[in-house]
Amino acid sequence: MLQVQWECMNPKYKIKKRNYKNSGVVVLLDLKIHRVYSFLDYIMGGCQIHFTVAIDFTASNGDPRNSCSLHYINPYQPNEYLKALVAVGEICQDYDSDKKFSALGFGARIPPKYEVSHDFAINFNPDNDECEGIQGVVESYQSCLPKIQLYGPTNVAPIITKVARVAADEERTKEASQYFILLILTDGVVTDMADTREAIVRASYLPMSIIIVGVGNADFTDMQILDGDDGILRSPRGEPVLRDIVQFVPFRDFKNASPTALAKCVLAEVPKQVVEYYSYKAFPPRCPQAHTPDSSLGSPQ
Repeated sequence: MLQVQWECMNPKYKIKKRNYKNSGVVVLLDLKIHRVYSFLDYIMGGCQIHFTVAIDFTASNGDPRNSCSLHYINPYQPNEYLKALVAVGEICQDYDSDKKFSALGFGARIPPKYEVSHDFAINFNPDNDECEGIQGVVESYQSCLPKIQLYGPTNVAPIITKVARVAADEERTKEASQYFILLILTDGVVTDMADTREAIVRASYLPMSIIIVGVGNADFTDMQILDGDDGILRSPRGEPVLRDIVQFVPFRDFKNASPTALAKCVLAEVPKQVVEYYSYKAFPPRCPQAHTPDSSLGSPQ
């Protein structure tokens, strides 16, 4: 093996001392090149983003027959959940390669037995919970709402765990092929906070991120705690998340904002979260490009 070395020379000694050779030698023994990939490297390398939408159907949202309800069934204009679903969903749709969303509900009594479920398909097809585009989710939501009874409690952990199981299967492929994003629309009151924290800590080790959209004007303190921006989120046992995977967006702050402002907030942390996960696992892009500029999530062409 060719050894590379450099002499350390002191110009003053070289002038003063006739027999001066050097003040030491720097020898390079080992060299490793570690490439840091960008979000675009992974996307252009074939990594697909898969979105799951989860909608809060708990009684705290109000009776859908009442105009004060966040789920109010109004034939003339969209309710608060539909406004948030369409605004945020259309942004996310651009990054989902097959434009199909898994669409789930939680906290309602569902037919035929009207037992409470915390992770049911809103199209009532347990074998295939996917909807065609965000419009397909809207149609399933509108069809589902009159058939269910809003109930409770607001247990979020089962939905996180359900998506995490799929992400865990993906992790075992040891490839940067699919990354999962869970989009939760809720009025903000979480009943199973301890279990939710535990589920998020577990999910932080998987190819998964969570975007929570707060609907309505409730107290979103719980959601901000889960976001972890003010400190590191920990499980009830004190175990910290491996990486920050939760982004909270209060939709009321963006009702009159431009779609660009909403998009920037909703997807602000996703590129970093994707890169952090694959860097931690040391998974390169499946088909690395010669060069792609480092970039945050921009509008797809």
